[in-house]
Formats: sequence, C-alpha cells, structure tokens
Amino acid sequence: MSHLYGIGATEKPFVDSATAIAKDVAGPAAVDVDAKARFPKEAVSAFQAQGLAGLTLGPEVGGKGQGPRAFCAVVEELAMACPSTAMVYTMHVSATMAIAASKTLGNRAAVLKDIAAGKHLTTLSLSEKGSRSIFWIPVSKLNGDTTSAQKSWVTSAGNADSYVSSAGLPNAKSPLESLLYLVDRKAPGIKIVAPFQGLGLRGNDSAPVSLENVKVSKEALVCAAGEGLGVMLQVILPWFAIGTAAVGHGICRAAIGATTGHLGSAGFEFNNSKLRDLPNLRSRLAQMMVRTEQSRALLGYTLGLMEKPIDATPLYVLQSRLSAIQAAVDVTDLAMKTCGGAAFSSHLGIERMFRDARAGWVMAPTVDHLEDLVGKALTGLPLL
Repeated sequence: MSHLYGIGATEKPFVDSATAIAKDVAGPAAVDVDAKARFPKEAVSAFQAQGLAGLTLGPEVGGKGQGPRAFCAVVEELAMACPSTAMVYTMHVSATMAIAASKTLGNRAAVLKDIAAGKHLTTLSLSEKGSRSIFWIPVSKLNGDTTSAQKSWVTSAGNADSYVSSAGLPNAKSPLESLLYLVDRKAPGIKIVAPFQGLGLRGNDSAPVSLENVKVSKEALVCAAGEGLGVMLQVILPWFAIGTAAVGHGICRAAIGATTGHLGSAGFEFNNSKLRDLPNLRSRLAQMMVRTEQSRALLGYTLGLMEKPIDATPLYVLQSRLSAIQAAVDVTDLAMKTCGGAAFSSHLGIERMFRDARAGWVMAPTVDHLEDLVGKALTGLPLL
C-alpha cells in the first residue's frame, strides 16, 4: 500500500530509522515519561544519533536534505510510540528551519552543523504571557542590545541548547513589527519559572521561561528588524503546522492499534466470543480508521502543495493542522468508548493517548484561531 504522505525510496530509510527508535527506545520509555513528566532524553539522543535532528537540512552542513514528506512521516512514527518525543522533535525542526532560512545569524553555519551532527537541540520561544496564544505578536521589546520577556509554553525549556525567540521593536508603528533572535538556554538572565505539570504531552518539558535583560547581539539576530512576522508565518508556522498534524495522526494510529488489539483479545467466557463480534464496537473502530485516513490524506495532499506551491497552499497548511487536531480528539474519544473500562486503566495506553491528543487543541494557533483564519481566508478577509 502506498504511503499517504508520498514516501518513496529516498525517504524510506529515515522513516525506518524513526520506526526503530519508536519501537526500541521511545515506546518502552513512554509510560515512565508520562508518569514522571520527565523529558524523553533517551529518545531524543536516539534521533540525534541517527541523524534525524538534521533531517531537513542540506548536505552542505551535514544534513539529510529531506523535505516535508519525510519529516511528517518521521514525526508520525515517533508519535505512535511517544507523542512527547514527537512534539520535541517537531519544535526542534521548526526552529531549525528558521535558523536555516536566516541571512543575519552570525554563527548560522556552525549551529546548523552541530544540529546535523546531533550535538545541538533547539526549540521555539514565541508565545508570551502578555499575548497568550497569539504567538505572532510578542509584547516584549528589544531595547538596544537587551530584552526582557515572559515566555510561555517553551517546549524542551530545560533541555534545549538554544531558543529561537521573538521580540517586538521599540517605537514600532504596529505590534506586528518584530524580529527573531537565537539565544543560548544557559545565557545570563534566562530562568525556567516552573516545571511542566500538564494533562497531556507530559514529557515535552513545556515550561514558562523568564528572560531578564538578556543580551541580544547583532550577530544573534535570526532576521532583520521588522521581518519577524514573515519568518514566523512563512517558515516556522508551515513546518510547525504539518509537524503537529503528524503528531495528531500518530496518536490516532496508536489508538486504532490499541483498540484493534483489545477487541481481538478480550471477550466473554460464557460463549467464547470476542469484543470484535459486537457490531457497535466494530462500527466505532471503522469510524476511527476513516477519520484518521481522511485527515492523513489531507496532509498528504498539502505536502504536495508545499513542494509545488499555489496561492491556496497556506490555507491547506492551516486546514491540515485543524483537521488533525480534531481527528486526534475524535479518535481517542471513540477509543475510550469502544474499549470501555479497560481504556480507563493504564495498561492499554489509551487514556494517555486521550490526554496527549487534547494538548493540540490549546497549542497556538489554537483550534479557535485556526477556524477563524480559515474562515477569513475563505471570505476574502485579511488574516491578521
């Protein structure tokens, strides 16, 4: 059967590597990662060791030269085993692509080479306490060569080597005028405010981070002053959107697998029947499968539009994330209902998938934002 993301011989070795990591490393650790809300260091080290940290970088810096198709397939495989690992990876690649697109970052080549070699984990630090889920409008300002900010939901906050962060411009005519900069996690003035204790994706180390008078040199700028919005919407958002869509699809596939296994193994002793013999449960499983494959097909189509862009490509990118978030919530809800009491215990893993699926709903851009943006695009209104 052909892969819905259009994976071919070029991409397959990297997908196979992700499958092996999921099976041998991420999966066995996933329960402990969730229970202790700990960072999945073993899985992160594994994808770095296999060269997947530089999957989308060019060979000139030691990367694998792969595009969105391979990226999404890798994310999905990781998410089937440990969605926290997949989210860490998605944020890393999204930040990496911002660095790769930079024309101003002084040590750009060195950072990219370290990323490709598995020596540098990066992440995004965009959302702020003062602008909440409207991540594209930072309320923090760059004042001379320093900035202070209250960043929120920084994935890998205590484990990334660097943050791709944002700041507004002083005396800007519009709050949309911003820039991006790269900052070392251990730079003076950076403090992780509190550990992450969330409902789902408990291992992604998504924590609030305080920046107090942090130095931002000219060489640390990821883009020129006023160009931050463009990078966030044209580089970071597309990679983040398709990556988080793939995370949702991985959760869906894992829920389908767990549900299928339960229906085929559990049953009734008095007549030797299985749960799969009940038509209402089979119906729910069918609904789960169709909803998942519909969303995966939309993402697969979108990946083709990213390779050969048309005017509607950004709209499809937004729709792909929206569809996947909703699919993950719907499918895991059906899995809970289908497996009944067994799903409420931890041995099937479905309750963890149920919780992980709901993180995407509130992650910027949220479902409400996505629906509004899609609606604006369809009715000819400006998006921002």
